[in-house]
Amino acid sequence: MAKQIVMNATGDTRHEFDPADAAAVAEASTRFQQLTGAGFTAAVRRGAGASQLVRHFDPTADETVFFPPLRGG
Repeated sequence: MAKQIVMNATGDTRHEFDPADAAAVAEASTRFQQLTGAGFTAAVRRGAGASQLVRHFDPTADETVFFPPLRGG
């Protein structure tokens, strides 16, 4: 199962999907587009303590983390 982890003020929300399920991949892709369109930064984990910023949905990534936009104040 692949995961999309959305960080928020109370912790995170996790969405799992099966990369072999076309409908689930389409839903995950839509979620990726909505979140990045709303200003979230997406990063794919690439090992212990390493991640890579991504600009496009990668259905083969085991785990994608979304960080909310920074707010001043």
